Amino acid sequence: MPFLGQDWRSPGQSWVKTEEGWKKTTTDDKNNNVSEERSNEPCKENLLLSLGYDMAAKKRKKDLMNNNTKVPYFHREKWIYVHKGSTKERHGYCTLGEAFNRLDFCSAIKDTRRFNYVVRLLELIAKSQLPALSGVAQKNYMNILERVVQKVLDDQQDVRPIKELLQMLYISLCGLVQDMGKSVLVGNINIWVHRMENIMQWQQQLDSIQINRPKSTGMTLTDLPASLQLNIMQRLWDGRDLVSLGQVCPELGALTEDRLLWKRLCQYHFTDRQIRKRLMVSDKGHLEWKKMYFKLSRCYPHREQYSDTLHLCTHCHILFWRDTNHPCTANNPESCTMSLSPQDFINLFNF
Repeated sequence: MPFLGQDWRSPGQSWVKTEEGWKKTTTDDKNNNVSEERSNEPCKENLLLSLGYDMAAKKRKKDLMNNNTKVPYFHREKWIYVHKGSTKERHGYCTLGEAFNRLDFCSAIKDTRRFNYVVRLLELIAKSQLPALSGVAQKNYMNILERVVQKVLDDQQDVRPIKELLQMLYISLCGLVQDMGKSVLVGNINIWVHRMENIMQWQQQLDSIQINRPKSTGMTLTDLPASLQLNIMQRLWDGRDLVSLGQVCPELGALTEDRLLWKRLCQYHFTDRQIRKRLMVSDKGHLEWKKMYFKLSRCYPHREQYSDTLHLCTHCHILFWRDTNHPCTANNPESCTMSLSPQDFINLFNF
């Protein structure tokens, strides 16, 4: 079939933007503009020089980002579209490492509502998902972990969970480094040995931390009535915090032995069936709720509680923090939003 249109080998039509709009340029217009272009050659040379300087500056900035391991990787959008397969609109799938880089965890650790959530997520990744991260995500993981340790050293709070996180990460890396060469970890083995040395240094800093007693400016916990002290203790969801609180003074130690306090703690974290399997009775015929709690903790996971979590929009399949807006097209975005626990976040990328 003959080709009836314009020859595809021709240079095509040229368009110029004017005050009246876009217009086609003719051969006469091109000849008239030759003299003007020649007169503007010095300006073009200056423009090319400025463009060359801009490209060189961008290259130096990119090299700095690649070489400086302290700089976190960030994106303008604080949400990510989670897709597990190729469609007509999108090709490929979203990985755990990509989501870890996009969701701005560096800012999340500064928020007290999200700190425990991020720490639990770092713990799950250190336990089994570290090889699933890309090289950039692994680098970002260590940067975020360093910021977490520095925050704990500055605030002198949440020391125990961070020490447990570092211990778990070090044990996992010991096993992964032995398998280097089997596509387990990305990067040279010397890099990971250096990172393990940093983890040991962070552990030593946390072990030698000295908790400064705050300056008393008014009423303290021991000045409150016993009923109010018990009411405050009921807000603690970890039994180890109760034990630590009881070591402050003998008065608080006696209150932390309250049987009703440990009973509520057991009923909060564990089901009735789990409690019935681990019953412990004293010589006087009373249930040893405190001993049962620690025995149940060794057998079953605790109920997780977080002030703020990541959310998934089931309508547009976008993962985001609650206070960040995402381009949702649903009529009622609140009805199609579900909260994700750290384990749910990990399971979201298990293909």
